[in-house]
Amino acid sequence: MVISMPRGTQDILPEESIKWQYIEGKLREISKNFCYEEIRTPMFESTELFSRGVGDTTDIVQKEMYTFQDKGNRSLTLRPEGTAGTVRSYIENKLFAKTIQPQKLYYVGPMFRYERKQKGRYRQFVQYGVEVIGEESPKIDAEVISLAYNIYRMFGIENIKVSINSLGNPEERQAYNEALVKHFEPRINEFCEDCNNRLYKNPMRILDCKVDAGHELIKSAPKLLDYLGEESKQYFAEVLTHLDALGVKYEIDHNLVRGLDYYTHTAFEIMIDNPEVELKTLCGGGRYNGLIKLLDGPEDKKGIGFALSIERLLLALESENIELPIDDTIDVFVVAMGEEASNAGVKLTNDLRLAGYSVQNDYFDKKMKAQMKIADRYNAKYSIIIGQSELENGTFVVKDMKSFEQETINLDNIVDYLQEKLRGEK
Repeated sequence: MVISMPRGTQDILPEESIKWQYIEGKLREISKNFCYEEIRTPMFESTELFSRGVGDTTDIVQKEMYTFQDKGNRSLTLRPEGTAGTVRSYIENKLFAKTIQPQKLYYVGPMFRYERKQKGRYRQFVQYGVEVIGEESPKIDAEVISLAYNIYRMFGIENIKVSINSLGNPEERQAYNEALVKHFEPRINEFCEDCNNRLYKNPMRILDCKVDAGHELIKSAPKLLDYLGEESKQYFAEVLTHLDALGVKYEIDHNLVRGLDYYTHTAFEIMIDNPEVELKTLCGGGRYNGLIKLLDGPEDKKGIGFALSIERLLLALESENIELPIDDTIDVFVVAMGEEASNAGVKLTNDLRLAGYSVQNDYFDKKMKAQMKIADRYNAKYSIIIGQSELENGTFVVKDMKSFEQETINLDNIVDYLQEKLRGEK
């Protein structure tokens, strides 16, 4: 019996992997431009980190985590998201003591959730995320949202919008939660089982229920912004002012509460406005002022971040018919004829690789015509032809695979020649 990959996972084959490399490269590039530094945290953490940090009433903790006991009888969990681990690292490594605050961090890596398999949603998926931890400012919130927004624009996706809301401080959220309980309680039996379970534990989650999204009580529910104090309202207004200055298109969504317990104040999602895309939400994030303290870090340190799925980004590119400018060429294919030339070709291939060029040669001593066909399959820019006469003369024949023009180059000048020909691409 053939062993298949686990349900909810995928093999990313070379023709797709090159797209991932391009996307990840561009994400690292824009991160550097925004002055974010990479952080790499373990793929598994103590289960307690997520039950405390993400929230034990969330779907992630209750239903979706991959949790196991190790040989030391410790409960460990494959990371379902990146924020909790990043904050844990920030605290454990005392990044709060660094001179520069806030710490502006980003990560790229796999996450794991036991979710229902559907297009664009996997049980192992790759997230890019950023976290700004340390200080609080409406300017920081706007910068983080602008970074997320401009990532999609950088890839040519224009048909997007930012949905934004303020979740206020814990006291304001508590007052709002009480209002929601009062609103939903008389008719909660009309809602799904999850909503019934959430009524007293986390009533805000009823607002983003996918099953009962069209229910009249959700549409008529109290608005969180009406429960904010003046300080929270002012903070939110300043965030919006900065977004206006940055040219970020947004709309206020009163039902946007996000799925994790650690959010306070600013919460946002980036949506794609395309009927062909099943998963409309491309990216989400928000501020989490209480999370550092909750994980036993300094009480005065606060944070904000977001995460996006690269799988969903690829779907969005596909739906918008955007082709990535992928370079699937190699610099040189070495064509050798005869045993002595073949040996020389192997050495030349290695020398050019070490000089910084992408180079391939034939392993099986095929005829010249067959080797040239292989060069075409590799999309080689140039072929270097070595035969007995070339060996005797100390020269190589270099052929431009696009124009078919060829030149005879002295053996000692080959690297300089390629540098001149390819310098605009190296």
